[in-house]
Amino acid sequence: MTNESSKEKKTTSAEETLRQRSFIELAQALTAQKSNAAGRPLTYCLTTFGCQMNEKQSEAVAGIMDEIGYVRQDNEEADVVLYNTCTVRENANLKVYGRLGHLHSLKDRNPDMKIILFGCMMQEQHVVDKIRKSYPFVDLVFGTHNIFKFAELFYEMLQSDQQIINIWEGTDQIVEDLPTERNYTFKSGVNIMFGCNNFCSYCIVPYVRGRERSREPEAIVKEVKRLVADGVSEVMLLGQNVNSYGKTLEHPVTFAQLLEMLEDVEGLKRIRFMTSHPKDLSDELIETMAKSKKICHHLHLPLQSGSSRILKIMNRRYDKEKYLDLVEKIRKAIPDISLTTDIIVGFPGETEEDFQETLDVVAKCGYDTAFTFLYSKRSDTPAAAMENQVPQDVAKERFNRLLALVQQEGRTRSSRFEGSIQKVLVEEESKEKGIFTGRTEYNLLVHFPGSADLLGKYVKVSLDECHGFYYMGSLVEE
Repeated sequence: MTNESSKEKKTTSAEETLRQRSFIELAQALTAQKSNAAGRPLTYCLTTFGCQMNEKQSEAVAGIMDEIGYVRQDNEEADVVLYNTCTVRENANLKVYGRLGHLHSLKDRNPDMKIILFGCMMQEQHVVDKIRKSYPFVDLVFGTHNIFKFAELFYEMLQSDQQIINIWEGTDQIVEDLPTERNYTFKSGVNIMFGCNNFCSYCIVPYVRGRERSREPEAIVKEVKRLVADGVSEVMLLGQNVNSYGKTLEHPVTFAQLLEMLEDVEGLKRIRFMTSHPKDLSDELIETMAKSKKICHHLHLPLQSGSSRILKIMNRRYDKEKYLDLVEKIRKAIPDISLTTDIIVGFPGETEEDFQETLDVVAKCGYDTAFTFLYSKRSDTPAAAMENQVPQDVAKERFNRLLALVQQEGRTRSSRFEGSIQKVLVEEESKEKGIFTGRTEYNLLVHFPGSADLLGKYVKVSLDECHGFYYMGSLVEE
């Protein structure tokens, strides 16, 4: 059994890219041999749990698997099954453990099958210990810091009959220009930074993704230009806290300045980003958004709690008043802005009075939608050790009240566009044949009758009926 827990053996980004490409070629040769012996193409199934950062990392892994010579399929009865894991909430961990039982039965029927686990969940020591002890049939385990070494690890796995566990404690390395397989041809996520320095008391992200490190702006602009040349018209800039982008660079650049650079990319039509931490959202960014022709008028601004007392315990570094002032400033500069948020219910020590403060902020902010979560205790975070954990029945009752208010406010807020004509980027055909789905610049989902030739195009749609968090619409002739 191989078990490595370390920081990287330092190479430059360019050197590491060449190293990994050499392992892709070695893995290609092995895969071709196995495919010839089997008399068919070898297959893989990749499942992603969690956030858009994970989706982006899965695209990188898929790109390498494609280049090595595997064919992707949805069915887990594949030659290689990969899980990109999330650990933000306990349910995410339990979901992976549950599915491993199913994979075990598949591997009993096909001993040559390979099972790979990677991502945030794998950065937790107790998880790795459990996999080693209870799931020895898993072939390869690695975390978030060395994902750029996937080709090397995959090649090692193909040659080994031992379980390989390769977890790094951290990295400051960013490796560019490795293969990627986009989920859409016309839109793409773009990582601008990795890690987080905020250490909110409930959050495990800094422990599993490491400290903040920003990509050079020139590398980001180069990637976006390459994407646009390949047919992409909308990008989503990704980071745990995009508002603190650039602080770790040798020559610091603000997030607003990066946005202005991207504004100049010819052919790029829409720019989105997430996630924004309220404590770092600057006047410069608000001004840049207000004057931009490409930045979508949608802002995801996590609240987490409306109680200043709870926010302090959460280590959010703003209070209720500062948050409300920020929202007022944003709405004044960008009157048509669509605001969405995250809210945690049942944080340790939360009282009914604290919860009422949250309801008050929801009523005052006018969110288009809010993503609401019951507090999930994550081991190794300060909040997990706090006393006064809120009983589950109390938390669930509060959650239901919050959800009712969020839905009521969201319906009212979203319906402001009813009867208007909006430009929609057509993303996919829905389960109902002939009904297509797209998004407005305000991130509102719209369903309307259409045809496959519209995919990836911007079309004018009349928003005929508001159904809460989505619209039914009809195409408007140009």
